[in-house]
Amino acid sequence: MNDMPIATTGFRGPAETEKRDAIVAAAKDHFSLYGYSKTTVSDLAKAIGFSKGYIYKFFESKQAIGEAICSDCLANILSAVNISVSDGTSATDKFRRLFRTISEQSAELFFEDRKIYDIAAVSAGECWPSSQRYLEQVATLLQQIILEGREAGEFERKTPLDETVRSVMHVMQPFMHPLMLEHNLDALPVAANEVASLVLRSLAP
Repeated sequence: MNDMPIATTGFRGPAETEKRDAIVAAAKDHFSLYGYSKTTVSDLAKAIGFSKGYIYKFFESKQAIGEAICSDCLANILSAVNISVSDGTSATDKFRRLFRTISEQSAELFFEDRKIYDIAAVSAGECWPSSQRYLEQVATLLQQIILEGREAGEFERKTPLDETVRSVMHVMQPFMHPLMLEHNLDALPVAANEVASLVLRSLAP
């Protein structure tokens, strides 16, 4: 599975990649200092030295800028997950790697840059496209792992595949959803490992 592309929804005007990326980078630095929710496009324009109108040539709203930042962060998490899963020796091992890496990477973002983490929380809470794509890609990877496990005889085959994927995604939410993860940080990594083991026992043939 490919890494998640930077969101394009909300871009206006010419697709001048370097200028757009410069705005995103400057906005990320500003949000890291002052937070996303408390910053307006006018605040951002003044802080990074661009006019408000110039920013609107590339992004139709503050959310569009947040989308680009959030997409980058989620793409980095997904990239780490893909690398870890690719080293798995079995479907069971790949599932454990998926679960562990998502929780580790999400927690790392929380501790390293809380204000950027807050953008991910807003994205998840308001169901931004970046957040929805991320969940869809995780679900696709999970489905591939479950199918591999079924073909190898590691996992049961009676439960409909879509039901299995949805159920496991629900179970994973406390360790990957930004609004839920922050209430479970003290339980990591033990709780995530225990839940993964419980899910694997339920998937056994």
